[in-house]
Amino acid sequence: MSTEAPRRIRPEAWWPSTAWWRRGRLLHLRRALPRWLEDEGNGLTVRFRRLLRGLHEELLALDERIAELDREIEEIAKSEPAARRLMQLRGVGPIIATAMLATVGDARQFRNGRQMSASIGLTPKQHSSGGKERLLGISKRGDAYLRSLLIHGARAVIRTARAKEDPLSRWVIRLADRRHPNVAAAALANKTTRIAWAMLSRETDYQPAT
Repeated sequence: MSTEAPRRIRPEAWWPSTAWWRRGRLLHLRRALPRWLEDEGNGLTVRFRRLLRGLHEELLALDERIAELDREIEEIAKSEPAARRLMQLRGVGPIIATAMLATVGDARQFRNGRQMSASIGLTPKQHSSGGKERLLGISKRGDAYLRSLLIHGARAVIRTARAKEDPLSRWVIRLADRRHPNVAAAALANKTTRIAWAMLSRETDYQPAT
């Protein structure tokens, strides 16, 4: 194979990378593969082109399987009353709602929302010095998958919050501006989890602040 071909490919997908499967790089790879295969003058050998075509077909099959699972999760969420209530929360869709139910059930094993949030690793760590307490980063204990989902959901809320005037949007934007968007996302995920505890343990709907 010509040594020129990898050099032409590398700027689009950081090739070869031991972490190419990470989300962002995989997205670049998905977009680049069809272009590489259509470009007859890029110097790729027949053998390497066949390898890339097989990889492209595998990714398409994986996309189809993921779409099937997403549809199945949506159906489960729609059929479960507790999941439907959780999806009233901003940043919570079928995947987060079903993952939370699978992890905490009706949440009645927790005394309060803070305890449930702590079990997921979303409560801030505290440090005392000179009689003053400082809040540090989140503890990151507990269920890493659910914690990651909740933080990603919170980031999605923050991205659209500047165009809204409700109390939750104003609060999270002030926090993001004063501290950092990542701090705001963790704080919002913590707040969402505490509200979810109340909704699950008391079987109530979401009552947004006015």
